[in-house]
Amino acid sequence: MITTNYIGQPVNRVDGRAKVTGQAKYAAEFNVVSGITYGFVVSSPVTKGKITAVNTRQALSQKGVLQVFTHENVSGLAWFDRSYKDQDAPKDGSPFRPFQNNEIQFSLQPIALVVAETYELARYAASLIHFEYEVDDQLVVGLEQNLDKARKPKSYKVPVTKPRGDANEAFEQSAIKHHGDYYHGSEHHNPMEMHATTVIYGDDDKLTIYDKTQGVQNSQSYVKKIFGLSDDQARVISPFVGGAFGSGLRPQYQLFMAVLASLELKRSVKVVLTRQQMFSFGHRPATLQKVIIGASADGKLQSIINKAYTETSQFEEYTENIVNWSGYLYHCENVDFDHQIVSQDVYTPLDMRAPGGVTGVYAIECAVDETAYKAGIDPLEFRMMNYAEKDLNDDLPFSSRELMQCYLQGAERFGWRKRNPEVRSMREGHNLIGWGVATGAWEAQQMPVRAKAKLSADGKLTVSTATSDIGTGTYTSMTQVAAETLGLPIEDVLFKLGDSAMPLAPLQGGSWTAASVGSAVKLVCEDIRSKLFSMARKVDNSPFANADTDDVIFDSGKIISKSNPQVYLTVSEIMHQSGVNVIEEDTTSLPNMLKQKQYSRYTHSAVFVEVKVDEDLGTVHVTRVVSAVAGGRIINPKTARSQVLGGVVWGISQALQEDTILDNNIGRFMNHDLAEYHIPVNADIKDIEVIFVEEHDDIVNPLGVKGLGEIGIVGVAAAISNAVYHATGKRVRDLPIQLNKLM
Repeated sequence: MITTNYIGQPVNRVDGRAKVTGQAKYAAEFNVVSGITYGFVVSSPVTKGKITAVNTRQALSQKGVLQVFTHENVSGLAWFDRSYKDQDAPKDGSPFRPFQNNEIQFSLQPIALVVAETYELARYAASLIHFEYEVDDQLVVGLEQNLDKARKPKSYKVPVTKPRGDANEAFEQSAIKHHGDYYHGSEHHNPMEMHATTVIYGDDDKLTIYDKTQGVQNSQSYVKKIFGLSDDQARVISPFVGGAFGSGLRPQYQLFMAVLASLELKRSVKVVLTRQQMFSFGHRPATLQKVIIGASADGKLQSIINKAYTETSQFEEYTENIVNWSGYLYHCENVDFDHQIVSQDVYTPLDMRAPGGVTGVYAIECAVDETAYKAGIDPLEFRMMNYAEKDLNDDLPFSSRELMQCYLQGAERFGWRKRNPEVRSMREGHNLIGWGVATGAWEAQQMPVRAKAKLSADGKLTVSTATSDIGTGTYTSMTQVAAETLGLPIEDVLFKLGDSAMPLAPLQGGSWTAASVGSAVKLVCEDIRSKLFSMARKVDNSPFANADTDDVIFDSGKIISKSNPQVYLTVSEIMHQSGVNVIEEDTTSLPNMLKQKQYSRYTHSAVFVEVKVDEDLGTVHVTRVVSAVAGGRIINPKTARSQVLGGVVWGISQALQEDTILDNNIGRFMNHDLAEYHIPVNADIKDIEVIFVEEHDDIVNPLGVKGLGEIGIVGVAAAISNAVYHATGKRVRDLPIQLNKLM
């Protein structure tokens, strides 16, 4: 038994001081050797075509320029093995490989790397390189303009949900019918920290690689395969990540370039992408969804049909799990799905916070809202009367589902009962006021993880695994789990991550880190605890010689008799008397698939939003948000709240501001900087309240936790869209909702 209680407490970030004092180092900040060189990437001004000539003489003539890498002088690498797939690559197609040949496949494609003694010199020399091109003007860009080219993908990243019932016939028989097309354009990740790689060159081609990544072992595997390196020759380290949101799931091209240059020049090399180049790889794909809903006269859902069209590149098939949410969220016996892709002359899209979920839920939640209005039923009541008691997609019971409590508690806190149901009925001066609601959901998954723990005789514990912390609070939450499991003061626990030499861990994504890494940390600390108690029973004159684990508690660095708290042994006493300096364990935590596969496992939320729309100008301001989340056991309510807050802010951004504008004539994203790619600032964000609904779940994982990284954004854009309709009486089905669409 343990009485040291850290799980569930709002513990301050253990890495907080390092971050605010600048002690935390990011990929571009490791200058651990003298003589480091700098690489600058040259991006193609051409979207599609071929490079016909390259002249690097003037660039190479500059004193201090070491080399210019292009397709003309890079060859013979395993890089050209088209069978290679990185951990997060689409199943079908072949990943883009810089310098593979002279072909240009997308705008801002990297076509050269200049390496020089200083960054400024490398950037200047890049401007001196002369390229000649054969331009192909037959571009395929623009999703809606190319729907005639839509086709079924060869495979999905995850199996697409199967239809059920007869959705078309049920729709024809429905008393209430709705059809809507819902669209959002491309969106880019734009974390504060640009993608960067610093490679420190050592003897015998041993590289220490500091990379911005969501998975150090994925980056390691990537460079090992390409360059034929061993684990010892390619150690990847990433202790801190300045945001990623999915952009770090796949190794980006600066990693390849930095390693290439370091091995070729036998020098340490740093490559940092510019903000503009951050728009040259990966994005949330533009998506069009056609949603058809049929309901009975009393508001019961009879039919749901969801057809999605998404973009992908010409060289890979990227898909997201979009349409399944339409069959999951509500009780409906007749559901049909379809998902088609359109290959375009753009880079392959990439997972972006709540990939597929934030897109699919936006469409179905707006469509459900519209159906509720047609039925003359309050939108919240409509959702509650169509509540699903089981997952009809997979015909499984839920491991836990406190969504109804999310509705009830969120509505109470928001004051939903005061809502006037009539559109354009609530005003404040020249502002129209609207209230909207939407449901959110995200998968609760657990992945295999290995963790190592070392308890020393002074009572200090170190736990390590090769996971990441992209700002989610992993350092802190895992420290809490370890401290509570062994009953140690939290200041005596050190959690280490972000090193490929550490035990196996998956990418940090999918909201599975707390569940997966937490389970491994708990398990390895339990193994340490068992060893420690076994030693305690064997020391001379042990008060626990005949005791069982149920007879003691672990607290404050001691093993204490449950029946008599005055009887105890400290960790230090036990280890010193046992002649042991260190107890070490290395344990793998695996999901209990036999148990888990019998249940549907999700995190749920209900999002309530208030907007104010200027009747004259059409400007929209989100003035209040209440997000009620059922996310299982909450390890740290402070960092958990921050995760949901961040998701809500991004949802506001998605609904009202965020849109990467693609010029269909030249195939380029035109607003590729933070001056023109609009995201919220402090003045845009008002009152956001997060409620964690109590939820117990002993199925999802040993800790009973569910991920929170994604759920915060899911449903927010739909709730805002629904609130805008309530305020104005106008449905905008094209994100972002901007004033020109409301005027």
